[in-house]
Amino acid sequence: MNGTIGVDISKASLEVWRLSDRKHMRFSNDKAGLRELCKWLGPDPVRVVYEATGRFHRDLEAAVAKAGHGPVKVNPSRARRFAQATGNIAKTDRVDARMLAQMGSTLALEATPIRSQSMHEIKELHVARVALIKDRTACRNRLDTARNKVVLSQLKARERQIDKQIAQIDAELVRLIKADPELARRYEILISIRGIGPVAATAMIVDMPELGTMTPKEAASLAGLAPVTRQSGSWKGKARIFGGRHGLRTLLFMPAVIATRYNAPLRKIYLALYEGGKPWKVAITAVMRKLIVLANALIRDNRKWAEIAP
Repeated sequence: MNGTIGVDISKASLEVWRLSDRKHMRFSNDKAGLRELCKWLGPDPVRVVYEATGRFHRDLEAAVAKAGHGPVKVNPSRARRFAQATGNIAKTDRVDARMLAQMGSTLALEATPIRSQSMHEIKELHVARVALIKDRTACRNRLDTARNKVVLSQLKARERQIDKQIAQIDAELVRLIKADPELARRYEILISIRGIGPVAATAMIVDMPELGTMTPKEAASLAGLAPVTRQSGSWKGKARIFGGRHGLRTLLFMPAVIATRYNAPLRKIYLALYEGGKPWKVAITAVMRKLIVLANALIRDNRKWAEIAP
């Protein structure tokens, strides 16, 4: 890349900062504005750094990638921590654009793979499903304490409605995944692993599209399942897991529990740890880590688990 550009995205506009000459520009966040931006960027590839902003960043990254540049999507909380670390306390659109350009250059951030339109739809459905699961849990908790007949009737009706909506989303997710040959193959490989069902397989496809392209350590780290050493001087604390993709890590818990019962190789790993004196959580976390590493290896080799299982 021949330079780094920071872009602060809002619904109406794009604040742009070019690091090389400290040039600031503003473009409208629409098709005309994106054409002007790509023209201003020039023909030489540059790194374009922006925060994830839901639907508002999709058109930008698509236009930038099509023009031959490298779109780099960063987590807003990570960007804010970088700003604080460099002493940038002020927060305006122009300051944010400059900070993003500095972050991209300092950390040498690499371009982010662009999702296809079908992947955007799958992601949107997956997020909606997660929200419905939370709604259903809240509804069931209220059912446990409600006593009024009207309230009970409404809560039961809402629970049935949520169940129906989840079923509709699940059916549409499977349809979209199977309509894409590459995603369909990934899905087949993932659900072949004993312990991983349709919901977990879909979450892994959505939240970890990098599966199959990483080393085992990279896969575990990206899922937040790699133990992080805590040591300072003569003090040494317990290694812990944190960071990574929290939603995926949370969703892998139940598949790991199931795998300890029905997946013989993973059950062996679990029992070796648990019966060896390790806490239950540590043993389950090891199985979760093994699941993500195994999924990464199988997708990389384009093989189902049943084909290599003993």
